[in-house]
Amino acid sequence: MAIRIITDSASDIRPDFRWDVTVLPLHISFGKEEYLDGVNLGHREFYEKLIESDVLPTTSQIAPYNFEQEYEKAKAAGEQVIVITMSGKLSGTYQSACIAAEDYKDMVRVVDSENVTLGQYALIEYALRLKDSGMDAKTLADTIDSEKKHIRLVALLDTLEYLKKGGRISKTVALVGGMLSIKPVIAIEGGEVVMLGKARGSKQGNNLLVEQIEKAGGIDFTKPYTLGYTGLDDTLLQKYIKDSANLWEGRAEKLDIISVGGAIGTHAGPGAIAVAFFSKG
Repeated sequence: MAIRIITDSASDIRPDFRWDVTVLPLHISFGKEEYLDGVNLGHREFYEKLIESDVLPTTSQIAPYNFEQEYEKAKAAGEQVIVITMSGKLSGTYQSACIAAEDYKDMVRVVDSENVTLGQYALIEYALRLKDSGMDAKTLADTIDSEKKHIRLVALLDTLEYLKKGGRISKTVALVGGMLSIKPVIAIEGGEVVMLGKARGSKQGNNLLVEQIEKAGGIDFTKPYTLGYTGLDDTLLQKYIKDSANLWEGRAEKLDIISVGGAIGTHAGPGAIAVAFFSKG
């Protein structure tokens, strides 16, 4: 039986990524103006608005009804469904997917990625590899639910201000990160945002990212790995790639680079770079 993957736009998976992947958009609001992430508000347009607007954008979760509609389409098509959502500790979207799945328990399995953006993206890519290998839906869902524990997402932010304003971290943590023009290095651990360290300048920040990768046991290049950036261009990310060339040379055939969209960019702000990978450790 065919398997469909359903996810949310916090994964930064393009809506046209694959025929068997459905991306449900989160809502992004700038004051009274409301948009659908990745549908009528592209990544570049979002950051232009973020930079120019005096209003801090807000995001809202996907409703159970939206998931139910997609479950019905899959049922009609005779498909099994695996839903991979952003962390349930950062959004109610996971809960919405579960509520909608109550009447579809024979065909829908919901997995909390315990991650966002690049980390969620990597888990979905891994799920697609398993799907393409012929793995059945139950085994696939169980496997990614187990393997997600090995995904590491680390990021260098330009500021913690947006995470503070969005209520994702405490004012105390933001204050520490804001001292002396420090660039914070954060990670997703246990589905939540944690601060790993702080650096003065992007070079020290890049070094901290490399240290965190090494601390995790290094990158498992046999599984998906992704780099990403927030803002209007990837200049800072390209510098990081150059500075950390020893991580990739001779190990990676290519580097998968994505733009982080509004669902997460709202909280990270522009000027952030990140890497997500399955650890060897």
